[in-house]
Amino acid sequence: MEISALVDFLQNYDGPKIRLMEVCGSHTHAIAKHGIRDLLSANIELLSGPGCPVCVTPTAYIDKLIEICLRENTTVATFGDLLRVPGSKESLNEAKGRGGRVAMVYSPMDVLGLAKENPDMNYVFAAVGFETTAPVYTLLLDQVQAMGLENVQVLTALKTMPGAISYLCENGAQIDGFIAPGHVCAITGADYFAGLAEKYQIPFAVSGFGDRELVIAIYGLAQMVINKEHVVKNYYTSVVDSGQNDIVVSQFNKYYEKADVAWRGMGIIPGSGLVLKDEFKKYDAGSIGLDQDNKRNKACRCGEILMGKCKPSDCPLFGKVCTPMHPEGACMVSEEGSCFNAYR
Repeated sequence: MEISALVDFLQNYDGPKIRLMEVCGSHTHAIAKHGIRDLLSANIELLSGPGCPVCVTPTAYIDKLIEICLRENTTVATFGDLLRVPGSKESLNEAKGRGGRVAMVYSPMDVLGLAKENPDMNYVFAAVGFETTAPVYTLLLDQVQAMGLENVQVLTALKTMPGAISYLCENGAQIDGFIAPGHVCAITGADYFAGLAEKYQIPFAVSGFGDRELVIAIYGLAQMVINKEHVVKNYYTSVVDSGQNDIVVSQFNKYYEKADVAWRGMGIIPGSGLVLKDEFKKYDAGSIGLDQDNKRNKACRCGEILMGKCKPSDCPLFGKVCTPMHPEGACMVSEEGSCFNAYR
């Protein structure tokens, strides 16, 4: 079928309301960039889910990073997005303004050079992410051990997607179908979500990130909803296979074990996180128990937005008190955040 026919269907669909959710922050960004929502009928609603790692990190994790960066001879190394995420009282950027040591890096591996050049300085890397980025941090630890560095640790906030999707399905999120995270599926394989499709009787479409790829996947997902097909279909075959990447999974199994961890707005979800195994705890800067999520601004509705229970425009702070330059909630910080993209 020609792409124009798919677009025509999506624009003119007049059947029962269909609510679809993308659970990948890169999809949220791509959908906004390509103007995909403008192609859709009013009866097909796209919602942004908990697929932005910065957005779902609880405030206790930010507070811990701030406490670490204010220690003597200690520097927190992090990607740029995390600098502006509000903790319960302030952000890393604000803590840096009052003397905290914070280094923005472009790769976790940048920490190796810093630690080697400055042996008297301790470095803690803010290891935030999902199945996609968790393997990179294992490669960092491989190199730390190979180089004999004693001044590098990680503070982890690593999460896995099935737990969050289960939480949504069991807590009234009212989603008819999921656009499965393409980057995650490149690691885990498309079959990773087959059990959820069967358990919750809901379809998944694995999608790429181009405009045509998204249109094809959304059309396919809508058709699955209409035809009551509760399966996973892979529309990203150039990158994603059905089965897992065994090399990457072996790295997972070497370093990580499952744990109960907190998601912003959703609380603790059993078995949805990854923490370092006991034999690697010397490299952990205190990741366990960072569960509190005390919002700096109590009116922030990031948690409900991440669950698809409201839109960014429903938040009383959106575009007023909360903007990309002055974010009050995590969803307004990252380019993968739903509020950031809605604001743009």
